[in-house]
Amino acid sequence: MSAVAEERPATERMPAVYLSHGAPPLADDPVWPGELAAWSASMPRPEAVLVVSAHWEEAPLALGAVETVPLVHDFWGFPEHYYRVRYDAPGAPALAESVRKLLRAPGTPVQDMPDRGLDHGAYVPLVEMYPGADIPVLQMSMPTLDPVRLMDIGRRLAPLRDEGVLIVGSGFFTHNLAALRHPGVPAWSAEFDDWGQRALAAGDVDALLDFTRKSPAGALAHPRTEHFAPLFVTMGAADASGELDAQQSVIDGFWMGLAKRSVQFG
Repeated sequence: MSAVAEERPATERMPAVYLSHGAPPLADDPVWPGELAAWSASMPRPEAVLVVSAHWEEAPLALGAVETVPLVHDFWGFPEHYYRVRYDAPGAPALAESVRKLLRAPGTPVQDMPDRGLDHGAYVPLVEMYPGADIPVLQMSMPTLDPVRLMDIGRRLAPLRDEGVLIVGSGFFTHNLAALRHPGVPAWSAEFDDWGQRALAAGDVDALLDFTRKSPAGALAHPRTEHFAPLFVTMGAADASGELDAQQSVIDGFWMGLAKRSVQFG
């Protein structure tokens, strides 16, 4: 046998993505699940998935379950079958350790919350993208809603992409539940979606970081900013690799009046 070790193929750099995650009834939509499935099929298969969801704000920054990963049914008033959904993905202890090293070295506090499972911002889209639940998943909290700080966190996490980790910012491109009370697409939702798409295409980072003031209808599209905030972690992970310009809107359109735009970098 040759004394020269067989070289392993280099891990392909994973994209960084921001997706609009919908709500549990996304699974019943005639179009959206297929769009998510086609998206995941077009990307390299990840070694692991790191999710930053709009539905977990915790400071200091926290890492969720890394062994058995439960689900958090953080919604109320839905039919019973939505509470029976399972997603028994394996935990990602090695990824958690990598995240700790990348963030603690520059002085960002990291805490462990081993009982905290995947909320619907994580598992609802993952059920459609990786239905086999055979890819390790780790959820990480947002310790702040400040876009600049979130983008910096994304930059620090960027090396994970070269280890086969898919970094997912999960939110909703517009998020004002007043839209659910009226048929059609509200003007504020359409205007913000159009502005956001153009700002992303132009690479206008300054405008995006200051979206509450520089976008049309920003206060209506995001009365609270937690559903747009995960975009900035994704942007940071792309910026560190010089890939902010390599972006595309993979999914667009509206769901119950809200913009479901989802974006891939790299």
